[in-house]
Amino acid sequence: METGKTENRLRDIEVTNKDLPLHCPMPSMLLWNAHPRVFLPIEQTGDALCPYCGTRYHLAGGPVSGH
Repeated sequence: METGKTENRLRDIEVTNKDLPLHCPMPSMLLWNAHPRVFLPIEQTGDALCPYCGTRYHLAGGPVSGH
């Protein structure tokens, strides 16, 4: 596995504000082109689910205020 890359098999990923706007797959994934890029609205709820691969994302610190 390449250094700094995550496997696409991970289905529960914590992201931070620096990852916003969130899209899946993320650039840090080994198969960054595994499916079409889809932007995921995570700011309001703190959670998002990719409709293509089922990866669940959690925003560290929870929802972003003002969104």
